[in-house]
Amino acid sequence: MASIAEANSLFEIDMELDALFDEIELEIEAEGQPSDELVARFQEFCEARGEKVDRIGRFVRMMEAREQFCRSEAARLSDRAQAAANKIVRTKNMALYYLLSRDLKKIEGQQFTLRAQKNSQDSVKIIDEAALPLYYCRIDARIDGGVWQAVLSLLPDQLAMTLMSSVQEKRPNAEAIKLAAMQDGHVPGAEIRRGSHLRVV
Repeated sequence: MASIAEANSLFEIDMELDALFDEIELEIEAEGQPSDELVARFQEFCEARGEKVDRIGRFVRMMEAREQFCRSEAARLSDRAQAAANKIVRTKNMALYYLLSRDLKKIEGQQFTLRAQKNSQDSVKIIDEAALPLYYCRIDARIDGGVWQAVLSLLPDQLAMTLMSSVQEKRPNAEAIKLAAMQDGHVPGAEIRRGSHLRVV
């Protein structure tokens, strides 16, 4: 039984069961009953199908557990990487403060040299973000397509083109598409359908 489940896919087992069922029906018509060998083989494949289903269920459960573990490990490692990055920044800032407070360019150890060096360009330090004029801010926004379209229609062409060129990402809004399809029946470039998924119980 196990060897049948191992050697055949669920589709192959099902095809064999269909073929055996046809053979059984033919033998019943011809001889009144099927042979013991045919019935035994049919039962073997029925049991093999059950075993195959269990194998698939166990595999899915194992992969779900692995996925969960990998995701949790990824989150844990990401947190550790961020903690390490924060320690790097704090340590560098402490060493730089030491050098600058003593008016030193560098200090040397046996293996490393710590050097205070000017940046290649100026940096900006925000001291009160609320006081900063909007003109000097970069806006990252998530806007529904309908609102975006309405805003563009009210702008002069040149300004609308400038705004359009600032778009970095455009994603389909599944909820808006489903709602429009329910109301109008059709959304160009999209179709609504009820899919299926496998549930392991």
